[in-house]
Amino acid sequence: MIDYNPKSWFTLVFHAYSRHVMKTLTPVILFMGIFSALFCYIVLDVFAWHEQDLHSTTAMHSLVGIVLGLFLVFRTNSAYDRWWEGRKHWGLMVNNTRNLAHKLNAFLDKNDEANRKWFSIMIPNFVFSTKEHLRKGTKLEELEAADDTFNDRIKTAKHIPNRISSMMYERVNDLYQTKKVTGEQLYVLDKELKQFSDILGACERIKNTPIPYSYTMYIKKFIFIYILTLPFGFVTIAEYMTVPIVVLISYVLLSVELIAEEIEDPFGTDVNDLPTDELSVKIRDNVKEIIFQS
Repeated sequence: MIDYNPKSWFTLVFHAYSRHVMKTLTPVILFMGIFSALFCYIVLDVFAWHEQDLHSTTAMHSLVGIVLGLFLVFRTNSAYDRWWEGRKHWGLMVNNTRNLAHKLNAFLDKNDEANRKWFSIMIPNFVFSTKEHLRKGTKLEELEAADDTFNDRIKTAKHIPNRISSMMYERVNDLYQTKKVTGEQLYVLDKELKQFSDILGACERIKNTPIPYSYTMYIKKFIFIYILTLPFGFVTIAEYMTVPIVVLISYVLLSVELIAEEIEDPFGTDVNDLPTDELSVKIRDNVKEIIFQS
C-alpha cells in the first residue's frame, strides 16, 4: 500500500502512481486520440461539414453521463467497501494474535519453553499462510517448523491455514489434558482460536465473491460506447479541440474503473492493496515479544 501525506497537494498531483495509471491506459488513450483526430479530419476537411451540415450536440452525452456517473459511483463504492472490509478483518487478525499471545503468556508456566516456543511459531505461521492463501497459495518457505512433524503434516494439507488452525486446537487440548491449563482457561483460548477461522472465512468470502459479471461487463461496455461516440457530440462545436477533450474524458472515466478493479481484490500485490506482508511481519514480532519478553 502506498504511504503518502494527504495534505501535500503538489506531491499527490505528481505522484508516481499517476504515471503508473497513465502507462496502463496509454494504449486506449492513444487509440481514442487517433480515432478522434481521424474523425475530425474526415468530417471537417474531407467532407467540410460544419454546424449547419452536421449539428453536433452534447445533450445526449450529458444525460448519459449522469447515468454513467451513478454507475461509476456504485462501482467504486462497492470496490472500496471490499477493500475496507478486508482491512478491518486484518485489523482483527492483529488484535486477535496479540490477545492470544497475552493469554498464553499468562496461562503457561514461565519455565514451559517448549510450548511457548511452539505457539510463538505457529501463531505467525497461521498469519503468513493466510496471507499467501488469499493470493496464489501458501509459500512453505515462509513458514517456520514448530516441531519434527510440522513439515510432514503441512505438505499433505490442501488448505494450509486450516491445518495450522487444527494443530493449534490440538495443542491447546493437550495443554488441558496434561493439566497445564484449566477448563476455564481452555474456554478463553477457544474463543481466540475460533476468531482465527472467522477472520479467514471472511477474507475468503471477499476473495472468492467478485463483483457480479454482468455488472462488470456492462459498465465497461457503457464506458466504451460513451467515449467512442464522444467525437460525434463535439466535432462541429469544438472542431480539432475535440481530440484533447475526448482524451481527457476517456482518461478520467477509465482511471476510475481501473482504480475500482485494483482495490476490489485487496489481498494481492498491487500498489493499492492491503499491506498484508508488513502486517504479517509485525504480528510475528509482536507475538514473539509478548510470549518471551513479558
